[in-house]
Amino acid sequence: MNEPYAGGCACGAIRYEIAEKPLVEVDCQCRDCQRMSGTGHGSYLTFPSRDKVTLTGRAAHWDVAGDSGNVKTHAFCPTCGSPVYLTSAAMPDFFSVHAASLDDPGRFKPQMVFYTASGFPWDRLDPALAKFEKLPT
Repeated sequence: MNEPYAGGCACGAIRYEIAEKPLVEVDCQCRDCQRMSGTGHGSYLTFPSRDKVTLTGRAAHWDVAGDSGNVKTHAFCPTCGSPVYLTSAAMPDFFSVHAASLDDPGRFKPQMVFYTASGFPWDRLDPALAKFEKLPT
């Protein structure tokens, strides 16, 4: 069996363990992700089933409507403020974690970049990655 993906917030009040491989690993340069991360992009691993996620602790939530009008729910620690995971009303089974929330962030292997139309020249991402001006269909 593969080692589960584990992580949580900076203070340890929220923890997760995911016993499956990510469906996709992305860097996103949309304005919401820039604001959430405090830099040029957010980095995420998206897993196909919330049923395989063990989650402890209580997160605070913040809902944001995406370009499509679908709501994304950002979950962060109410104690330390760390962003930990997000879910989407459009894809309710999926569960995405912030790459930096992993116990071993080196496991993050980005495959593509979303929302390059919002990217900044100073945010230099791997030029070999597939790039999309917005969210691919």
